[in-house]
Amino acid sequence: MNIEIKVAQPGDFKQVYNLIKEFAKFIGVPETVKNSPEQMLKDQKYFNCLIATNQEKIIGFATFFYAYYSWTGKAVYLDDLYVLEEYRGKGIGSKLFDKILTIGKEENCLKIRWQVSNWNKKAQEFYKNKGATIDEIELNCDLSLDNIT
Repeated sequence: MNIEIKVAQPGDFKQVYNLIKEFAKFIGVPETVKNSPEQMLKDQKYFNCLIATNQEKIIGFATFFYAYYSWTGKAVYLDDLYVLEEYRGKGIGSKLFDKILTIGKEENCLKIRWQVSNWNKKAQEFYKNKGATIDEIELNCDLSLDNIT
């Protein structure tokens, strides 16, 4: 297996979108995906995405953006990291995660932040093995702007 990590290009967005839908299904919330390949193309200056490929097939992705935290400053926010089930345990998630760390360092970020589901013990262990601490104090807050007038 020859795994390559690279920046997603517009021609990859349809495959990435399919993985996003699969990830949402894995988490148990498939109905929450509102994005589309067309939206990714429209928003591509904001859509930061790395892909893991094996012989041109996209088998994993990591989406991220830059954030600024009042206590610590500039950071990378890892939005999603997902690898197809049949490719897990082969170091692909580590390659994607490590590339995000490299990007953060190159961009002079002071930390990386992300979420992990409280039920996903394998992911929690993966991140702990990378040196992460998991905060059990703060809760996520979301407010959809769809119905705000």
